[in-house]
Amino acid sequence: MYLYELPTTGTISFADFCVDQSIKKRYTNQIPEATQARANLKGLLKESKRADHGEKDFLALIKVLDEYLPHLRGIMACIAHDEIGLKAEPTFSWRTTLSANFLHNSPRLSLPSLHADYAFTLLTRAFATANLARVTVLSLGSYEFDRAISDAERKRKDESLNVAVDWLRTAGGIFSFVADTLLPEWETNRGGGTLGLSKPPELSREVNSALAKMSLAEAQTLAIRKLLSKAAYDSNVTPGPPLPKSHPSPALIAKLHLECASLYSSARSLVKSITTGKSTLPSKNNGEVSADLRGYLADQAALHAALAHKWLGVDAGENGGTNQGGEAVAFLAWAKKGLEELRDSGKGIGLSKEDKEKRGLRKEKIAEQLDSVNVFYKHYRKVNDTLHYQPVPPQSDLQARIPAGVLAIQAKPFTSALPLFGPGSLAYLRMQEEDPSEQNENVSRPQTDNASTPETPRNYAGAGAYF
Repeated sequence: MYLYELPTTGTISFADFCVDQSIKKRYTNQIPEATQARANLKGLLKESKRADHGEKDFLALIKVLDEYLPHLRGIMACIAHDEIGLKAEPTFSWRTTLSANFLHNSPRLSLPSLHADYAFTLLTRAFATANLARVTVLSLGSYEFDRAISDAERKRKDESLNVAVDWLRTAGGIFSFVADTLLPEWETNRGGGTLGLSKPPELSREVNSALAKMSLAEAQTLAIRKLLSKAAYDSNVTPGPPLPKSHPSPALIAKLHLECASLYSSARSLVKSITTGKSTLPSKNNGEVSADLRGYLADQAALHAALAHKWLGVDAGENGGTNQGGEAVAFLAWAKKGLEELRDSGKGIGLSKEDKEKRGLRKEKIAEQLDSVNVFYKHYRKVNDTLHYQPVPPQSDLQARIPAGVLAIQAKPFTSALPLFGPGSLAYLRMQEEDPSEQNENVSRPQTDNASTPETPRNYAGAGAYF
């Protein structure tokens, strides 16, 4: 699974550019409280940057992000309704972490507008959520191949995989929200939007759509692992054919892998398509997505294509009868070739060049898959050579026999954080119910950014789910 580098952000005080314009000056306390909530986020991001990977507390970071977002939404809602005015356009400093850059040094950018801070805060939330899923999975180890594990313990770890799947679905929903809602809203914002602004790749619709697809593929990968958990345990003593009775349909497993390959491939096409025009990044940057991420997407697409070919071969060998003996050998030979190319590519999967230990772990996982393919390949080739005598079709003929992929996992729709104060907040609605005269306070102040605040109260994603 991909490990996101988390950004860091600079110090800012909302009091420097926010003016309470409400008649009763009701936001005197809320403005500094928003500043404090953001300072808490800044501090934890800085602390996380300095910590070793095993010491990073992604759950604590998610909590602080979810505490800050309602404050930021409150400021945005009040500005949209002219209850808070701006002395000047605020500028927020963030480090971009997905950009192709010189010597892997994340550049710091200064971006105008509250929408910029909102977008980067949500991206950080999605990055941290995906990283939490990764940490959860790593903590489980290769439990399904542990011959001494109890059935109850295996099921408990299966449930932990489900939790990680849920984290990734959440991350995918956030990326989709940024791509489909936040960035278009920013472009039409009354403050000038993004006109003339050169944004980093993180703030493009294409990259966020790609990250949403990637998160979905990661979640489906874990779902496949859970689906195979019992069969993997039952095959510990005698891996390979014949499949245990607990094994799910090889054709279904192949289709799930095919969809993963398609998602990764589509994500790669999207990140390769972006151009940022005249870049605001330092001179050694080209505005493209980092080579690490592009390489990860390419390798993952190739990996899942190879695994799909493996299971199509197994399906032909186990369920196809004598007429598909040659087809089983051909698909497994194709899978073997793909895995060998990945093993020997020297790129690794989803790992930076500096991370040699994890890179070695990835190569070890590819080697394990290659060993499994070799077991099936040797068996079906022997059966075909001694029993079926079916011709082995060329790889070009197999293309027409590949089915469509199947998507078993859906992203979780993300709902924007409810403002903690101001129009759209629960406190504001209660105040209007208690004192109807409050409803007329801003009649002469038309709302010019309807998308900036929800019309009806909704719980923000993650509320009560983790803490």
